[in-house]
Amino acid sequence: MANWSDPQTTAAPYATAAGARAGAAYDAGLRSYMLSVYNYMASGVLLSGIVALLFSWGGETSMAASVFANGGPLVWAIILSPLAIVFAMSFGQNKFSTGTLQVLFWSFTVLMGLSLSTLLLRYSGESVAQAFFAAAAGFAGLSLYGYTTKKDLSGLGSFLIVGLIGIIVASIINIFTQSGTLALIISIAGVLIFAGLTAYDTQRIKSMYQYVAGTDMVGKAVIMSALTLYLDFINMFQFILSIIGNRD
Repeated sequence: MANWSDPQTTAAPYATAAGARAGAAYDAGLRSYMLSVYNYMASGVLLSGIVALLFSWGGETSMAASVFANGGPLVWAIILSPLAIVFAMSFGQNKFSTGTLQVLFWSFTVLMGLSLSTLLLRYSGESVAQAFFAAAAGFAGLSLYGYTTKKDLSGLGSFLIVGLIGIIVASIINIFTQSGTLALIISIAGVLIFAGLTAYDTQRIKSMYQYVAGTDMVGKAVIMSALTLYLDFINMFQFILSIIGNRD
């Protein structure tokens, strides 16, 4: 005899269907969230590249060459302003509105473009292009790994942060020693560390979605995540360029 009155037999299909719909909705939201992060990050890199190209246009007669040759407060403003914006966004993200974070993000990418223009004056165009595409290929592969892997990369984060601090200390020391060997070691270590951070940060950003999904924090999370991946890519690009770049 069919047990048509048993609530367990009638509720199970509906519960399964509801769970499947919820899972599909979550997956769709996650894809949209990650796509927004990558779009912001890629747009920021593109904007920085355009600004760097325009600012350095003309080589030795460019505005960049004139500004950096003369030195002064403007140079320090170009160098330090991006760092100040990163700190402001990091510590003020809970207080700032999404619109304010957007303005800060785009301002940061413009200022980074001004700073990166020196690379176009220092290295050949072919070297810059090679380093960029190498960094882009590496970033894409590592970010995909971080997104798809089932392995927990959280333990890797602490190790990478310690390595990053080591690079900063070594770079400060090399300002005074001017050692070519140490500079090469720093560059190789920098590529490896930011390669690892790309995978680690991607997994962390993906995991973050479950906490911000359906809240007004999504927009802020997208911008801050894009900033993180932007920094991973730009640093990896610069370290690669310092290894393979040919100076003009």
